[in-house]
Amino acid sequence: MSGTPVVVLVGPMGVGKSTVGRLLAERLGVGYRDTDEDIVAAGGRTIAEIFVDEGEAAFRALEKAAVRAALAEHRGVVALGGGAVLDADTRALLAGQRVLYLSMEVEEAVKRTGLNVARPLLAVNPRKQWRELMEARRHLYEEVATAVVATDGRTPEEVAQAALDALELKQV
Repeated sequence: MSGTPVVVLVGPMGVGKSTVGRLLAERLGVGYRDTDEDIVAAGGRTIAEIFVDEGEAAFRALEKAAVRAALAEHRGVVALGGGAVLDADTRALLAGQRVLYLSMEVEEAVKRTGLNVARPLLAVNPRKQWRELMEARRHLYEEVATAVVATDGRTPEEVAQAALDALELKQV
């Protein structure tokens, strides 16, 4: 199915894009697509393996292609990887889209991501790394966002409802 997504989710790793995205898709009666899942399915390797074997630049090239395809082909809810907004072409593709930035503070991020080694960018000193990532990315998330929903202290269901309200979308 081609067309424009109903909503595109952006935000840092661990914020709940996948969980909230599936809930939004269910409530809106549309499909769900996650570009990180697309990359894993296409390459047959985890994101961590791609980072280790080929490096971040190779992963970002795969991510850029996955985002372009998802935005062109999917009419439902699309969740982008945490670093997708680093690419200027991707940010340009998001212009005119309904983009929701799911935000959270560092304390919440540490609770959610912990010391998860499956998150290659947080392998060493996760609290410091997360802060640095957010310093580099927060303004980019805000730049592309139509709306922002804070996820701190909220259940996925509460975040999904706040997203519907913020974007003025109706459930089916």
